[in-house]
Amino acid sequence: MILATTSQISGMRTVKTLGIARGNTIRARHIGKDIMASLRNLAGGEIHEYTKLLAESREQALARLIDDASDLGANAVVGVRFQTSLIQSGASEMLCYGTAVQVELDRGS
Repeated sequence: MILATTSQISGMRTVKTLGIARGNTIRARHIGKDIMASLRNLAGGEIHEYTKLLAESREQALARLIDDASDLGANAVVGVRFQTSLIQSGASEMLCYGTAVQVELDRGS
């Protein structure tokens, strides 16, 4: 699966637009990680526990986007974006979305 944040893929021609593809996950903080994060917050610097949590959330949302695009018959997704939202105190959604398309190599290039 080809993924691009741009609206088209250089050297490829979009032959069919299949619709919006999306993937999301909702994650809650872990009390043990919150304690470690609070301690790090006192000293300053990066809060590694939350960095890891967000990275895992992005990867899972991206994997679900790819699955959704594949189900639509796509071989690429253009305009890929990430968005987060607070669901409740301590729980957030990570959403990944884009336009599922079929592309082929542009023979004119």
